Amino acid sequence: MAAQESSPAEPLLPGKDEQWSPQDGDKEAQLLPVRISGTSFWRSCLNLSNVISGTPQCPIDVYSSCVCFRHLRLYNALIFLLLGIGMLSVSYALSQGGWLSLALFVLVGAICYYTGKLIDRCMRADDSGRSYPDIGQLAFGPHGRRAIGVIMYIELYLVAVSFLILEGDNLDKLFPGASFDLAGCRVQGKQLCVLVAAAVILPTTWLKDLSVLAYVSAVGLVASAALTASLAWAAIAAEHGFHATKASTVLNMRGLPTSLSLYFVCFSGHGVFPTVYSSMKKKKDFPNVLLISSVLCSLNYALTAILGYLLYGDDVQAQVTLNLPTGKMYTKVAILTTLINPLAKYALVIQPIAEAIEARLPVAERGLTRVLISTAVLASTVVVASTVPFFGYLMSFTGSSLNVIVAVLFPCLSYLKIYIPRSGVHRFEVVAIIGILVIGVCVAVLGTYTSVHQIIGTF
Repeated sequence: MAAQESSPAEPLLPGKDEQWSPQDGDKEAQLLPVRISGTSFWRSCLNLSNVISGTPQCPIDVYSSCVCFRHLRLYNALIFLLLGIGMLSVSYALSQGGWLSLALFVLVGAICYYTGKLIDRCMRADDSGRSYPDIGQLAFGPHGRRAIGVIMYIELYLVAVSFLILEGDNLDKLFPGASFDLAGCRVQGKQLCVLVAAAVILPTTWLKDLSVLAYVSAVGLVASAALTASLAWAAIAAEHGFHATKASTVLNMRGLPTSLSLYFVCFSGHGVFPTVYSSMKKKKDFPNVLLISSVLCSLNYALTAILGYLLYGDDVQAQVTLNLPTGKMYTKVAILTTLINPLAKYALVIQPIAEAIEARLPVAERGLTRVLISTAVLASTVVVASTVPFFGYLMSFTGSSLNVIVAVLFPCLSYLKIYIPRSGVHRFEVVAIIGILVIGVCVAVLGTYTSVHQIIGTF
């Protein structure tokens, strides 16, 4: 796994006529900053807090180096996404499972923290490893590298779809009843808002250098704080008190699969942990950085979940911003900060997908091809977002079918595959990891089945 420098245009997976081999160089090198060492302890804490919760953040300093950002591809793009999504849906997750599901939230956080430590140990097994697929390569060879790459591409696509659904729902909240006649056909409501959002996003997908978007997408933590503050403001200004005192559930067994799936969305940063690890000046501090970051993110999520559920009880929607009263200043602040991030991040999300497709096409004019591919990918996500406009169900599907694999199953299996032959795993730890794998498989199967059943049932 020699960490040689590669072209930023190279995709995660080999092209149509290529086969990956260690001699080809690290195909993921383009996903990482060129300089990946020297980050301080507290800077790493901030980076990992952003990563765990999904805030856009380069492991080093994307804002001080355009070269650094141009080397950013799949992993950081993927982790740039989910803070807003996780924050928006965590109250809904609590309403689905009931108050006692907070214990499962703590369990999910603990499991994801432990699997993060397993990633740390996997990185220590080979000093040349710099990325998540490097772990797959070390544990399972080229097939492991390809598998985790495919999973991340699928996850990126689904998150792009969720961005458009999010934009459509919240724009419809700001401008209810909007309509437009297009070629004799009236387009209105959420579908119109999705088309408007797509029209605004489209030019950003044509950019070759996305460094400008890095500054806009850097407001992830601000958006998170704005949402929590808006819920606190709504609680203070509530005229009728907390709804959950009258309409709340202690435990809803039928809703637990959905609740658990959405909780895993909150802790979906494992794909970039190796990048943060590689960027640290003192790599031995990674477990402490991980612990501090996990606790801070968990407290933020828990506060938002409790406030949202106390305010709206079982009526809380998949995006808690849709419950905020129309016309209030704090509602506008929460929605506007929620809208900004997807507009800036969408191009970051689909760029790795577009480049992977482009690398497989035998064309000479790359500029026009990139524009056409990006436009086609955007159009396809618009169709999916308009056909399946169910934010909560889609995020539940993503959490159970993909995030569980990346955050739980893959780290556990990789660790066992790497260390058992070296006699480096205690029996008790093997038993604990097997237990985590069983939990992960159950959540993946039940959560995926439930979310797919919910989506089908809406048609």
